[in-house]
Amino acid sequence: MPKRFIAIGECMVEFSPTSSGTYAVGFAGDTFNTAWYTRQLAEPATLEVSYLSAVGDDALSGQLTDFIEAAGIRPLMARVPGVTPGMYMIFLSEGERSFQYWRSQSAARHLADDLSALEMAGEGDLLYFSGITIAILTEDARNRLLAALQVAAGRGAEIVFDPNLRPRLWQSTDEMCHWTMKAASAAGIVLPSFEDEASHFDDATEEATATRYLANGARLVVVKNGAGPVLVRGADGDSFQYQPEPVGAVIDTTAAGDSFNAAFLVEYMVRAKIREAVRAGCALAAHVIGSRGTLVPVSGFDLVACRNRLSA
Repeated sequence: MPKRFIAIGECMVEFSPTSSGTYAVGFAGDTFNTAWYTRQLAEPATLEVSYLSAVGDDALSGQLTDFIEAAGIRPLMARVPGVTPGMYMIFLSEGERSFQYWRSQSAARHLADDLSALEMAGEGDLLYFSGITIAILTEDARNRLLAALQVAAGRGAEIVFDPNLRPRLWQSTDEMCHWTMKAASAAGIVLPSFEDEASHFDDATEEATATRYLANGARLVVVKNGAGPVLVRGADGDSFQYQPEPVGAVIDTTAAGDSFNAAFLVEYMVRAKIREAVRAGCALAAHVIGSRGTLVPVSGFDLVACRNRLSA
């Protein structure tokens, strides 16, 4: 039986810029992006990929669910009458992105209404969520989700959390930081981005970020830092840095962290070699930011070849 990867969060309607100056319509969202890249990289026989969220009963919700299924991902969707998926538009300037959102009535805000799908998770499975997953929920729903994750962890599932700090989704920075640390305490693996952590937790160094999450209960912390070194620290004392290879041309950084997480987690789940997993994450992120769009085809990225090269 294949291992299970269950991503939890919000998949939205995306309006992304094209080279001709128009906008293309698609579907994306931080945890979904990671699930999509995971499905592209992992052999179906070894890893089943699912996405837990909620949709409405409108045509867009049907298209979103169809898109998820067509990508080879199993949709675990609560269906909520009268609501619709959230939407966002991407703006690009010299490879850096900004966003405008329409998500106040997003169906995904109801994702914790039915968490029965998590009851099947156990030894060898991985459950992945983010700060955005937590931010869009009510306080009661956040607590229900975190409790379900902790129960799954008790059955042997690996819980992974990307803080993905987004202040605009919170009433205050204090609220965001409180819930980020509470959510992180349910996870064994935490995948923060140093720029965000420095801005909102006042971390002076990547080491400070890693130390804070380890003290909060994490077993492994992988601190991403754009083009800078990735810092990895484990509760067992293992610690190292990896400097990604330079990227020739940065076209679009939209899914850099999401794709890193996917390649890292696939390698971690399949081979359990942390150093190779970090290198694979950096390699896929470099591949993704060299193209326009959120969900970049991985046909030009050979994980096996990358694995062999990194192991040489």
